[in-house]
Amino acid sequence: MTLALYNTLSHRKQTFEPADPARVTMYVCGPTVYNYAHIGNARPAVIFDLLHRLLQQRYPNVIYARNITDVDDKINAAAHEQGVGIEVISERFTRAYHEDMTALGVRPPTIEPRATGHMTEIIAMITRLIERGNAYVAEGHVLFDVGSFPEYGALSRRDRREMIAGARIEVAPFKRNPGDFVLWKPSDTTQPGWDSPWGHGRPGWHIECSAMSAAHLGPVIDIHAGGQDLVFPHHENEVAQSRCAHGTEVFARYWMHNGFVTVDKRKMSKSLGNTQVVHELLQHWPGEAMRYLLLSAHYRQPLDWSEGALQQAVTTLDRLYRTMEAALDPDPDIATDPEVLAALEDDLNTPAALAALNRIARELAQAGDHKMQRELSGRLRASGALLGLLQQPEQWRRQRMRSVEVDPAEIDRLIRARSTARAERDFAAADAIRSQLDALGIELEDGANGTSWRLRSGIGA
Repeated sequence: MTLALYNTLSHRKQTFEPADPARVTMYVCGPTVYNYAHIGNARPAVIFDLLHRLLQQRYPNVIYARNITDVDDKINAAAHEQGVGIEVISERFTRAYHEDMTALGVRPPTIEPRATGHMTEIIAMITRLIERGNAYVAEGHVLFDVGSFPEYGALSRRDRREMIAGARIEVAPFKRNPGDFVLWKPSDTTQPGWDSPWGHGRPGWHIECSAMSAAHLGPVIDIHAGGQDLVFPHHENEVAQSRCAHGTEVFARYWMHNGFVTVDKRKMSKSLGNTQVVHELLQHWPGEAMRYLLLSAHYRQPLDWSEGALQQAVTTLDRLYRTMEAALDPDPDIATDPEVLAALEDDLNTPAALAALNRIARELAQAGDHKMQRELSGRLRASGALLGLLQQPEQWRRQRMRSVEVDPAEIDRLIRARSTARAERDFAAADAIRSQLDALGIELEDGANGTSWRLRSGIGA
């Protein structure tokens, strides 16, 4: 089976063929750490964590870099407002980002470079661009000359007027072209800065990623990914400065971008007051359910986030975990289900993969043969592992208990009391205890080996 990925550059699905199968490289734009991550920031982290897992099944050495932008005007503003250094802000929210993404089942990347740790590489790349005639110094700034790169705009397929409209800064009088973008800018005494040949200053946003990618992965990489909002200007600018600095015909061989997240069919924004912050959501919802919802739509399509969709994800995971628990004794040697794998290898078709996962669970619930149960249970667990799901049944159970303030020890005590009442033929007392547990959302199942219990699907979250 081949792995097919949609390439933003070619606007079509292509068979993935790395330049060197023994060293596959992938760079994903990470967070700017000035605040807590919202669910839109979490979507690329989850999606490209899944891609990393999939690539690791095919290739022996996958180097995945996801950066931390720890110098930025938003960080500067937050630090100034709180009267602290930028490192205080960036460390606080980097730590929170790691905790939140871990709760969503996102594994650490191979490398996590930080912009502040790469000033030497950034300055060296800017120097090279000036020497090659692709950048110029003007009033303490260094700017990239978009007119020096005829292929500028190929990734985003925009004309120059759209590019100017999408620029992050107003057109300054010292620019040669309105679309020229900043590589280095001066810092005053209130702003963080580093010494450079052009004065005390700090890098522009775009050059940071190009320098970090080259430092850890090389001048040409296999995959570059991020959110759809980064196609222009960020990724367009990365292409221009990277290719010009290194003299290469290509920067990234495959470009991948995930779609936007809406909330109850509306654009997520501060002005609407509907920004869904991961750190806050995790106080009320299981991280695994949030991951399931983020995987429920195809990554290139918009994803609508709602409380109802989250509750449905909780209900589905409850059912999947209960099915696994009932089967017991999964065969550890069973591989990922072929249908799940085929779906993911078709441009990360997660809706089809999740449908296959649920199909396996239905077959497992109906299987009467112990050998078939072991095989299907193993397949369900292995397939879930590739998706980053169904690997922590005890944690899921504990988390769901906490969500409805249920004490497992107290439940066990009530079940023992009910068993005693039944043995003494005090059925009224036994029924009263069952009703008490039912009110807590606890379902009982009497069997040959005693009474087992589970939290009713749909309770809590």
